[in-house]
Amino acid sequence: MTLLRVAFVGKGGVGKSAVAGTFARTLARQGNPVLALDSDPMPGLAFSLGIERTDVGIPDDAVRERAKGEEGPRFRLREGLSAVEAVESYSVEGPDGVRFLQFAKLRGQLSATIKSQMAFRQILEHLPEDRWALVGDLPGGMRQPFFGWGDYAHTIFVVVEPTVKSMRAGRRLARLALTEKPPASIVVVANKVREDGDAARIEAATGLPVVASVPWDEALADAEQAGLAPIDAAPESPSVKAVAALVDQVMATAG
Repeated sequence: MTLLRVAFVGKGGVGKSAVAGTFARTLARQGNPVLALDSDPMPGLAFSLGIERTDVGIPDDAVRERAKGEEGPRFRLREGLSAVEAVESYSVEGPDGVRFLQFAKLRGQLSATIKSQMAFRQILEHLPEDRWALVGDLPGGMRQPFFGWGDYAHTIFVVVEPTVKSMRAGRRLARLALTEKPPASIVVVANKVREDGDAARIEAATGLPVVASVPWDEALADAEQAGLAPIDAAPESPSVKAVAALVDQVMATAG
């Protein structure tokens, strides 16, 4: 059985981590085994999941360097360590049983995370499709957020808010997503919607269908500011309910 595999991407500040974390928690509450994947080097998804540890990287001793004359990536998982074993060893379990795995958080030179990055990619390539439902938070911004990071996703959700900059970024992200290995579906989540026409404007600007509208919500903004999971801090808020409805919609389609 193939389980759900989705990833969220968007311009920095649009709220993709809050949406992704709420999506993952809701999916887990429906009885699905969920692995939340964070390939954004800036913290965000852990807070949105309600996980206190925000630096859960893959340690150097889990990785070996390519032998002389050996082909393939410079760094890879050590011999005998499978992708599933790596997840079970180096991810942490959060609320509702969601497992959380990230490659590493940026603390200085980007080169310091290269071992963890390469191991993270290898894990994604070899995870069986019947073990966990995957919910990913892709790197923010416009700098190749898909290449090597979002290949596992069957559906990419581009999170867009109703501002000119965000809508332009969403359109460009949609084009980037189609340049290499396109997912089965690329759609938009309209976030921080304030007016009735916002979703239509976002759809027209990005050229992608809007599958969910998440309203502007002071409760969610307060939760993000406090570093709390929206689903815990404001479980009855309109924004959390909108993401829950998106989960129901996706699962109904997948089923």
